[in-house]
Parts: sequence; C-alpha cells; structure tokens
Amino acid sequence: MSMNSPLVAEQSTVSVIMLKVLGALVPAIAVYVYFFGPAILVSITLASVAALATEAAVLYLRRYPLRVYLLDGSALVTAWLLALSVPPMAPWWMVVVGTVFAILVAKHLYGGLGNNLFNPAMVGFAALMISFPAHMTQWPAPEMLAQTHWSFTQQMDFVFGGMLPADSKLDAVTMATPLDALKTQLHLDREMTDIQSGKIFSTLSGKGTEIIALLYLLGGLFLWQQRIISWHIPLSFLAAMFGTAGLFYLFDSSQYASPLFHIFAGGTMLGAFFIATDYVTSPTTLLGKLIFGAGIGVCAYIIRVFGGYPDGVAFAVLFLNSAVPLIDAYTQPRVFGHARKWFKGSKE
Repeated sequence: MSMNSPLVAEQSTVSVIMLKVLGALVPAIAVYVYFFGPAILVSITLASVAALATEAAVLYLRRYPLRVYLLDGSALVTAWLLALSVPPMAPWWMVVVGTVFAILVAKHLYGGLGNNLFNPAMVGFAALMISFPAHMTQWPAPEMLAQTHWSFTQQMDFVFGGMLPADSKLDAVTMATPLDALKTQLHLDREMTDIQSGKIFSTLSGKGTEIIALLYLLGGLFLWQQRIISWHIPLSFLAAMFGTAGLFYLFDSSQYASPLFHIFAGGTMLGAFFIATDYVTSPTTLLGKLIFGAGIGVCAYIIRVFGGYPDGVAFAVLFLNSAVPLIDAYTQPRVFGHARKWFKGSKE
C-alpha cells in the first residue's frame, strides 16, 4: 500500500524518466536498423560504454557515489541521442571522442546533472561537426538505394579499421541525406520539382528517414502521454518550423522545400521531442517553453536554408540554450496581488 496521501501523486525518479525516454527511442532505432543496417547498434553501444566509463571516472574523482549516479540513466540518454545524430559509418573513435566530450565538458565541467547550461549530446555533436566535417557526411544509403551491400563484418572492418572491401568504394554504400542533397542541388540552380524527383526523396522527406521521423513522433507522443514532457516545446518548435518554411515556400516553391519536408527531414522530430525538451537546459515557465521551442524552430530553418550546415537543429538548440536564463527571467508569472514591473522605476 502506498504511504502517500491520496491527493499527492507519486513522483517519478530520474532513472524511471530516463528509462522511458530510452524506451521511446527503441521503435525508431529498430526501423533505423531495418533501413540502414545494424551499424547504428554498434554506435549506440560504443557511445553507451564511453558515457558510463567517463561518468564513472569523473564521479570517482569528485568522490560522488558511483551507483546512484550511474544508474540514473542520464548518461545513457546523452549517449543514445549523440549516437543517433552521428553517421554510423563514422570511425569508432569519433563516437567515443564525441561522447567523452559531451559527458566530461558539457556536463561535469558545469557541475554535473542539473547544472549544465547546454545540452550535452548537442555539444558533442557540434564538436564533431566542426572538427571532422568529412566524416560527419558518411551517412549510409537506405538498403533499397545502396549500389552494393556490405555485410555486417565488412561494415565493422570499415568502422574499426577503415578498410574497404575489395573492389568496393565508400560512395557505393553511402549517400547524401535528403537535406544535404537538397542544399547541394539548389546551389547548382536546379528547381525544387526536379530535385525532389530524385531517388532519395519520398512522399514526405527521404526514403527510410521519414518513417524514422514518424516513429520519433510516436515516441514523443508516448512521453507526453506519460507526462515526461509537456506539449509546449515540441508544438512550438514544429509550428515555428512549419510556419517559417511555409512562408518561404509560398514566396517561391521552386527554390524552397515544403513545410512538411522540413518537419520530417533531418533531426526535426528527434530534436523537438527528445533534445529540446531536456529538463535542465530548457525554460521552466510555460511561456518560456513556447518562446524557446519557437526560437529553435526558426533558427534551425534559417541555418538549414541560409547557413553552412544542411541540418541546423543542434546549433539552434545550443543557441537557444544560452538564452534560457534570460527567457526564464522575463517570463516569470506575476506574483498574485502585484503588477509586473516591465522597466526600472515602474510602479506596482
């Protein structure tokens, strides 16, 4: 029998919350394996081991209890999100370096869980993207589009040793992402209808990737149903992305992709439901959450279309992370019985 008052809800522990987040990612990961091969499972395993090892080492040095913090699941969530953001065909050491950087620098140098200003997984991703841009473009082609098919052993030979199979080229099993392909072809002055008739594109965004995005959406709805996240950040994120893309699409549909394409392409769904909703690095007020999510949606679109990176979700999240203290400061609800002070010297 519960010892709580019947009017007091039992609070979820950090470990239960993190376990549900990991569980919500599993369906998308399973489909990822189906469309792109099992290399992603190796990336997730490497990231998980690196995250737990780094976490344990830092906790030992800081003289914190290992069991309590290692079992809270926060390091694993960071590891999985980073692994899902990095191409599984990238060298194994890249996944390890990015994960160690995320846990050590972005998390523990700020004081550990609850004190970090920036989302650790996105800090790790940004560090890898800036440092190793060539490796970060080696995304596997969907199984139905790959020119040749490497066995799991051949994939591991390449990931761990950089060895290509005999009479095989890397571009036979890798392919530009839909966002990257779109950006490249637009720079060649091709029109949108011609570009999206290519074999990599599908109804919503890209073959395989749109199904994964739909499963991220379902996983996010599960987290909302479980009250792990609220609707404010995901909805404002997606609405701002959709609205901004819609305005440009209406202005010139031959040069700008449709709003649905941007919603289901790249890291939009993963970012909206699993990354931007991080408790520590997002605002605490409801109005602040709406502003935060909308800001990410607009910034991500601007980076995608006018910036130097094909997908701007990670950098948009980090940019808005830096604004969270300011957003929280200016969106605090009015204290009952007092008027809000909008400027210095105003009367209550």
